[in-house]
Amino acid sequence: MQHGINQICDAIRPTLGPLPRVVAISPVMSNKTPELLDNGAVIARRIVQLPGRSSDTGAMLIRHMLWRIHEEAGDGTATAAILFQSIYNLGVRYLTAGGNAMRLRSFLERGMKLILNELDQMTIPVEGRNQLANVAESLCHDPELAKYLGEIFDIIGDCGQLDIRPGYGRTLGSEYPDGSYWEQGIISREILGGTEFSRAELQNVHVLICDQKIESPRDLMPLLEQAMPANVRSLLIVAQDYTDPVKSFLVANWKRGVFQAIAVKIPGSVPDDQRAFMEDIAVLTGATPIYKATGQKLDTVHLSDLGQARRVWANVVHFGVIAGKADPLALRQHISNLRAREQATPDADQRRKLQQRLGKLLGGSATLSIGGSTDLEIKSRKELAGRSAQAMRGAVRAGVVPGGGVALLNCQAALKPLLEHPDDADERAAYNILHQVLETPLRTIISNAGSDVGTVVAECRHRGDRYGWDARSGQVVDVVETGIFDVATVVRSVVTAAISSAALALTVDVLVHHKNPEETIQP
Repeated sequence: MQHGINQICDAIRPTLGPLPRVVAISPVMSNKTPELLDNGAVIARRIVQLPGRSSDTGAMLIRHMLWRIHEEAGDGTATAAILFQSIYNLGVRYLTAGGNAMRLRSFLERGMKLILNELDQMTIPVEGRNQLANVAESLCHDPELAKYLGEIFDIIGDCGQLDIRPGYGRTLGSEYPDGSYWEQGIISREILGGTEFSRAELQNVHVLICDQKIESPRDLMPLLEQAMPANVRSLLIVAQDYTDPVKSFLVANWKRGVFQAIAVKIPGSVPDDQRAFMEDIAVLTGATPIYKATGQKLDTVHLSDLGQARRVWANVVHFGVIAGKADPLALRQHISNLRAREQATPDADQRRKLQQRLGKLLGGSATLSIGGSTDLEIKSRKELAGRSAQAMRGAVRAGVVPGGGVALLNCQAALKPLLEHPDDADERAAYNILHQVLETPLRTIISNAGSDVGTVVAECRHRGDRYGWDARSGQVVDVVETGIFDVATVVRSVVTAAISSAALALTVDVLVHHKNPEETIQP
């Protein structure tokens, strides 16, 4: 197990810091070029199996931990790998000398709580686009991308909607669409005039929401007969699907200008997502959704069932609602419920979906266009922007700590009193292990930058607890003043996952393999 853990971690270790070294992954198809990576989680994900089955068990254990951190926090996988490796190796050395694995695990987890408490004391709020840009640069090490991310999150906040798209040029760009928008385009391009980049807009719009397929223009006639006398001339229809006669009917009325409707399908690819988006649009506009399960049909819809919005727009990809006339109390309650669910859910995908829903409802929206010289560069930069944006949400919400490994180094102070008069050998070993491990990320950053580790660490300790190594300038600096930060939620996730997983791994005494006569089990 130790051999497999070390193989994975040694492959990831060079990627830590603002001056990472690159890991080349050979492709499955021999005629393709190697993949050049500096993302710890992706590197671990590319390693599918090691030759020895016992080694592979250890490798897959840490591989799963790193990918879980990547999904939950978006950053910190290299730091987690280094912490896990150091704790495990030091722990194995102690256990082979006669230590008790279960007691060691207990004290390691107790020390973890002290470290987390110390991190809470160091956490500082981050605000303003300059501070946010500094945080983003600490995450992505790309000054231009960091500048855009700082500006975007200063505007949209922690739950705002951010759409990251490939750009058409070589540079980055950002836009801030008005209102809330969803990924579902207009059903007919004829309304747009046949051009890809144009969009249809309506003012003072009523909104119909239903989860049914509109089969015939006759299904809409009872509603239109109510709308015309009431001087309702603009309609947004959000439905499950539309037949060709219905599409032709809506296009013909749009061109005549007597009654105009923008028709889109319900956003989302699965029923659960569609129901959620219907609920959000209904709350945002004050509409009453028409559900097939209730037995209600379109010919029974009244004007009072329709929502309203000051403006609605749609193109071939998206549609948006601006200034929906929601009930303020209902909207606040809906947002509060979504926030509570987002904070309570342990599933990373569900949490991300809830964050996207909150962003749409709160109205903070941005689009970041990623340009580049080649498709490979655009793809790589787009993935980097996505990871950094995920971590930035945590920074806006929960603050930051001194970066570059300084926060973890400063956590040694919380363990020092426990090292002075330990009454138990296992307790002393656990706190000694954690004390040593906490300076490993800083040492690794210095080593990866090609500097002398011992000299730099000594200078950092001499100059104070806010000082660390700026690998870009090659100097010891005040990391807070310089703007080198780590996201507090990411560091907490890394510490929790690395210490608890390594402590658990140290209690493994037996490996059970499935029988495979063709493969020799290594001792």
